[in-house]
Amino acid sequence: MWFFLAPLCCSLLPQDLTQVPAPKLTSPLFVEDQARALPGVTTTCGSKDKNYIIEVNGGGIALADLDNDGDPDLVVVDGATLDRSAKNEPGFPPRVFLNDGRGLFEPAGEPWAMTGGRWGMGIATGDVDGDGFVDLVITQWGPTRLFLNQGGKGLKEASDKAGFVGSRWGTSAALFDADRDGALDLAVINYLEFDPALVAPPGGDCSWKSYPVMCGPEGLTPQHDQFYRGRGDGTFEDATSKAGFVPNEAGFGLGATTLDYDADGDTDLYVANDSTPNHLWENQGDGTFLERGFARGVSHDANGKEQASMGIACADLDSDGRDDLLVTNFSGESNSLYASKGAKAFRERASHSALSGPSLRALGWGTAFADVDLDGDLDLFVFNGHVYPQADRPGTDTTYGQIDQLFLNDGTGKFAVEPLSSAAPRVSRASCFADIDGDGDIDIVALELDGVVRVLRNQLDPMSAPKDAGGAPTRRLHWLGVRLRGNGKNTAGLGARVSIEWEGGKRTCEVRTTGGFQASVPAEVHVGLGGAPRAERIVVHWPSGKRSELETVVADRLILIEEPAQ
Repeated sequence: MWFFLAPLCCSLLPQDLTQVPAPKLTSPLFVEDQARALPGVTTTCGSKDKNYIIEVNGGGIALADLDNDGDPDLVVVDGATLDRSAKNEPGFPPRVFLNDGRGLFEPAGEPWAMTGGRWGMGIATGDVDGDGFVDLVITQWGPTRLFLNQGGKGLKEASDKAGFVGSRWGTSAALFDADRDGALDLAVINYLEFDPALVAPPGGDCSWKSYPVMCGPEGLTPQHDQFYRGRGDGTFEDATSKAGFVPNEAGFGLGATTLDYDADGDTDLYVANDSTPNHLWENQGDGTFLERGFARGVSHDANGKEQASMGIACADLDSDGRDDLLVTNFSGESNSLYASKGAKAFRERASHSALSGPSLRALGWGTAFADVDLDGDLDLFVFNGHVYPQADRPGTDTTYGQIDQLFLNDGTGKFAVEPLSSAAPRVSRASCFADIDGDGDIDIVALELDGVVRVLRNQLDPMSAPKDAGGAPTRRLHWLGVRLRGNGKNTAGLGARVSIEWEGGKRTCEVRTTGGFQASVPAEVHVGLGGAPRAERIVVHWPSGKRSELETVVADRLILIEEPAQ
């Protein structure tokens, strides 16, 4: 249910605001529910043998309210095969599934149908034409594509007029207002130059732990990222060179997220690169960027070594008002936690937070910080799966299919690892999260490589009092969701900073749709409040420089805050 709030509201509530911890888990918090919520939906990414690197990354996934009915719908970006590509046949088309309001997804029908491109990869979501409806950008091994929402009633491809340039291998993408002119701009993250006729099949010089494997990314040529200036009408201008995304800064780009890391009011961009240093693109205030990854301490691991990075989680982990970064990496390399230390510095703290050891044998992809148990601090989930089927052979110290992980925050910034669900090891890839069934807790949708689209439903049940490990009832846990309505072309307020304070806690969140790996999330903020039945104060800093403030906001609902006219 929607609740609209003007810039100031007040209400009287009981004064018993004791914070309570979430109950200890006696079984996995998430249950696999795709057989009921999304039956029979699978994706394809090349052959099972994975002889070429194009077959490894999988497709994309997004949760977004496409029809403006208040609940998140689902978009699945599918892939192709090399046989289809060799015959100039299109890949498998992206698909839309509409939420019925209970977290069950139904095929959207012909008005929402999209044709197949060359080989689908990732997705970005946002209102690029300023009409109040979410549009889709699809990346692929091939030209980037644009689909404009037709008033919540369907999609229409507008790629020919979008202004996108060239045909590269795009992975993740980010929509954000880089120059603060009110129109959304687009960054497309590119991977590498790939031609199956020029890349050797497994064997020869391409080996891993003495086993012949597919070639790349090392030995292949990285492609630099692209930047498009949005005009606000659904078209873009190629501003890659003007923005600073130059060829000598190319990396093997995979994950991306937006953030205002230096708290100067404009949106920066962080990119996870495979086997090359990660990039932190610092916005200079006018939509041009300088690469600052090494200078700020987020390009390498704690020992100064570049890693094979895939996905990104980004949030204010320690409630200091600044975003921290978690990057998933290759097996044998621990995931990296870059903790913000002041305006322009990060420190790698994965070992200190107990995140390093459990990730060493895993190869991580989709990931996010989210308060999955509503106790007031941020937890972490990571979807894992190797790139080499040969990982199941003796002596590799890892496996092809892997357990997906849930890292529960103990309230001090240290994490205890749990299986995300009771599922057997899988080869997982992209993931996204939202409250898909309207019960107040965070659910997850994820892709299994060449397998099912997974729906992982949170079993916390915040609408009733949970039980502790001994079965005794505890205090009810509370939550709050916030969406924004901008009064210009940036209708969802992407880039706005929302600060929420409650008895015993506070958090600052950026409204973004990017994150993880080849995925997109709804443009909203979701916080757990523990035992507090209200937020004491909400402050919104809009990209326009305007400010909204609310006091005494009742919990356990999704509210809509409108940007002030002045």
